[in-house]
Amino acid sequence: MATYGLIAINLAVFAVCVAQAHTTDFFGASSSTVFNESTLSPLAIADHEYWRLLTSGFLHLSVIHIVVNMVSLYILGTMIEPILGTARYLLIYLISLFGGSAAVVLFSSPHQETAGASGAIYGLMGAMLVIVLKLKAPPGQVIGIIVVNLVISFTVPGISIWGHLGGLAFGILATVLALYVPEWVVGGKTLTADLRSRAVSSAWAAMIVLLGVAVLLGVAAPHLRT
Repeated sequence: MATYGLIAINLAVFAVCVAQAHTTDFFGASSSTVFNESTLSPLAIADHEYWRLLTSGFLHLSVIHIVVNMVSLYILGTMIEPILGTARYLLIYLISLFGGSAAVVLFSSPHQETAGASGAIYGLMGAMLVIVLKLKAPPGQVIGIIVVNLVISFTVPGISIWGHLGGLAFGILATVLALYVPEWVVGGKTLTADLRSRAVSSAWAAMIVLLGVAVLLGVAAPHLRT
């Protein structure tokens, strides 16, 4: 259900932006007040407008932009959410979103503005790769999809390369914590109810710490650039 909820939020925000922009061709959403006050840029974060680290992940420039991202979110989300469970899936999505935003603020041009759910979606691609490896299934198809998308990111003008790379990296790391920390905690010990609870709690704690790292990195990024 989280996947459908995320899609609904993105579509609702896009509809508000289109309505504010007073456009009929659905390609002028960027001229709306909501859009301009919610996009991400290193200069805006340097001015303490930290909400943009989150809100930028729910903005889209055009119908093509939002359709591509929402179709990708639907395909990945409906596969990953049943495997990880809604709560872990949402946390990984947020970690990927904030990780992508942090990378944008840290490495992009100070004047570059970024918007879109693609950083979080790249995080889901990374999550799928970790899941496939954990299941010991052939990873070639997932790796191929990631490589093709990265090639597009590097060759098509106007795409946020750092947002994609940051989202991918944080998505991979978050899913590793979700799936492997319980095994590391259990080790070779006899699995009891208490140990199981401790293993699951440890994974959640590690993921929440990673979310905090992603947020703090985004907030501190303008100072780290100087």
